[in-house]
Amino acid sequence: MFGFLRKKPPKPDVAEAKVEPADDAAAAAAAQAREAEAVPEVERPAPVEAAEVPGVAPEPPAAGPAAPEPAIEQPAVEPTAVEPTAVEPTAVEPPAPKQSWSDRLKAGLSRTRQQIGGGLANLFGRRKIDEDLLEELESTLLMADCGVEATQHLLTELRKRWKRDRLETADQLQKALADELLAVLAPLEEPLDVSGHSPYIIMIAGVNGSGKTTSIGKLAKYFQSHGRSVLLAAGDTFRAAAREQLMTWGERNNVTVVAQEGGDSAAVIFDAINAAKARRIDVVLADTAGRLPTQLHLMDEIAKVKRVIGKAVSTGPHEVLLVLDANIGQNALAQVKAFDAAVGVTGLVVTKLDGTAKGGVVAAIARQYPRPLRFIGVGEGIDDLQPFNAREFVEALFEAAPGNGAGNGANGARGAA
Repeated sequence: MFGFLRKKPPKPDVAEAKVEPADDAAAAAAAQAREAEAVPEVERPAPVEAAEVPGVAPEPPAAGPAAPEPAIEQPAVEPTAVEPTAVEPTAVEPPAPKQSWSDRLKAGLSRTRQQIGGGLANLFGRRKIDEDLLEELESTLLMADCGVEATQHLLTELRKRWKRDRLETADQLQKALADELLAVLAPLEEPLDVSGHSPYIIMIAGVNGSGKTTSIGKLAKYFQSHGRSVLLAAGDTFRAAAREQLMTWGERNNVTVVAQEGGDSAAVIFDAINAAKARRIDVVLADTAGRLPTQLHLMDEIAKVKRVIGKAVSTGPHEVLLVLDANIGQNALAQVKAFDAAVGVTGLVVTKLDGTAKGGVVAAIARQYPRPLRFIGVGEGIDDLQPFNAREFVEALFEAAPGNGAGNGANGARGAA
């Protein structure tokens, strides 16, 4: 009955005993069971950088001490000695010196020189002086467009000197020819003096294509280089491009050009003269339209232009220059005659001597219509129009050295041949 008072016996301490697997298979199964019960570690994701959004500034990183960058030791590199390369300086050629007028004249007359000087060298180089030689010399001069009258005059004088001076060698005969040609051309040498009037009015005439407008531009440059102020009058109101061409020359030379589209040539020149008076210009160069001597109504018109100039200035025009193209040869004589009858030619300008072998026409003009040859042109450059000098012209024809006279022409002519 007092069984509830009976103490229960204490539980015996049971120590955890290791259960040894019976065999290897049981141990492997137990290991797999333990791995299945273990919770695997979860890898934390790498921090994701904020993507850059256009127009939104990224948040600055949290302030904190910057981690020191590890010092990386660079291996010592010894500098390599570089030997300097020798560079040879590039040779710069100096600009070619500008040719003198004498050299440009010789170059410009090269074709005429080959016709005259080369022909003479062939004649004089093979035999002594006789009548047959003189006859062949006559043909050579005619081929160079010296004209019948000038050629006969030169041969007559050569025969006189041949007998009088007892010429024997070819050099002596060629020296005599150069001297006689110089005597023929000397009267044409008369430089233009523009100091007598202010303004000095120069009227320019000529046939179509002779080079009037271009010559006016070069004359403007020439007078400017001698300290004269210049005004251009675009009196060629017929040719479409004449006014524009003259205005271009005016811009190049920085001179005033009086021009208008269409209209009357005489009226344009009249206004230009009045403008020159008001501005106290030294020289007025008045262009006119090109015309053929056979166009009688146009020759009457240019005579009217001259009369209008006389109304603007009672003494004008002070010079009437006729521009001749050297390529036309003997036709130049007919032009001088016709324009002289219409407007009274007082001076000549011979252009384009560099493009022809007919430079002997200057001798023909000297014998038949001896008007002062004011200027000659031997090129397209602005300085290739210069006053005529008879001695320089003859020396250039025979290629004689300047200063030695025309007598050394034989050697030069042989060299040209």
